[in-house]
Amino acid sequence: MLDSRRNIALACALSMLAGYVDGIGFLHLGGLFVSFMSGNSTRLGVSLAEAQWWQAASALGLIALFVAGAAAGSLVVLGGGAERQPWLLLIETGLLAAAGLCHAYGLSNLAIAAIVLAMGLENAVFQIDGGAGLGLTYVTGALVKV
Repeated sequence: MLDSRRNIALACALSMLAGYVDGIGFLHLGGLFVSFMSGNSTRLGVSLAEAQWWQAASALGLIALFVAGAAAGSLVVLGGGAERQPWLLLIETGLLAAAGLCHAYGLSNLAIAAIVLAMGLENAVFQIDGGAGLGLTYVTGALVKV
């Protein structure tokens, strides 16, 4: 998985990208995240406890989109082939570019959806065939594995 300097550098760069994108998303969404689903799970629980249904629905929607992106990434990995990593990165790049265009044309919700899908997909970049791998959008999991 991280058997070369290239892959270590790529993992570090993608983790930094995820943190940067998550910070922008956090500011835009006013306290919700685009890649830190533990934070959104916490916000979901607090919102439900406080009967803030709209906030709970927003958190739940972000979680569902992230899971959809992660599932899509896993499907690309299961498709096999030595080219799966470049395909995942190309799809992620396309989603992030689409998000930028959507935001430029005032389609904020569509932009956020594309970003969240991209962040979910990113976690499959270092996924191995059995399903385990290195999560790039949440640092806690990586630190625990270290």
